[in-house]
Amino acid sequence: MSEPRYYAPTGGHPSQRELTTDRAVFTEAYAVLPRGTMRDIVTSNLPFWEGTRLWVIARPLSGFAETFSQYIVEVSPGGGSDKPELDPGAEGVLFVVEGALTLSVEGEKHDLTPGGYAFLPPGSGWTLHNTSDRVARFHWIRKAYQRVEGIEVPQPFVTNEVDVPGREMPGTDGAWKTQRFVDPDDVRHDMHVNIVSFEPGGAIPFPETHVMEHGLYVLEGKAVYLLNKDWVEVQEGDFMWLRAFCPQACYAGGPGRFRYLLYKDVNRHAQLSRQFT
Repeated sequence: MSEPRYYAPTGGHPSQRELTTDRAVFTEAYAVLPRGTMRDIVTSNLPFWEGTRLWVIARPLSGFAETFSQYIVEVSPGGGSDKPELDPGAEGVLFVVEGALTLSVEGEKHDLTPGGYAFLPPGSGWTLHNTSDRVARFHWIRKAYQRVEGIEVPQPFVTNEVDVPGREMPGTDGAWKTQRFVDPDDVRHDMHVNIVSFEPGGAIPFPETHVMEHGLYVLEGKAVYLLNKDWVEVQEGDFMWLRAFCPQACYAGGPGRFRYLLYKDVNRHAQLSRQFT
């Protein structure tokens, strides 16, 4: 396996001489936020975070993402938070793409470097700080955890993608692999955040159409992606949101691997009313 690469936005602002036209699109079935949309002018701040800015690339919204939010967070040296998550019902995944961060969860410290992955269950006490001398960037995916009576809430864990083997999809001879950070049969988890990889020429050879909502951030490479009825070119740094049942497929365009960080909601009944939990 070749060394992992991770694209991370750096902001900036385009020149007045650049064309406005880009690949950004927002539809009832999917959205594409190209990497060129992630500029200084669209960053946000959060309460109790110091030396930090972020790009919000998904949030619960009528007609858009319904089950999750996703941020790309940039933490300057000395920045971070002792009170990062204000929602006691929110679970989270952190995935580091640049720099180094120190995570403390339930009193235990962890050093997170590129490829570092942390699962944080609801109500867990955690802090995050950049104690290095360079900027750090990471993805933060958040979801309201759906508790089920008789099912335990999963425990926090920290790992790195280099320690998580990719599993070949059947019949692909290794051209399509998924790195799964939790056991798919572990119903304590109601979301999966995985890494999907395609070798050049690899493909999803049919239009997947399923109940899971998706968020896909391209870590590396380029591809042509089927989103509903449209074939869309995407590259590293782009983000795609796919509504539940939105048909999807892809061809990896080469010359290198095509890889993305994938969110999906799993392992729960379809919610039929506000009272059902």
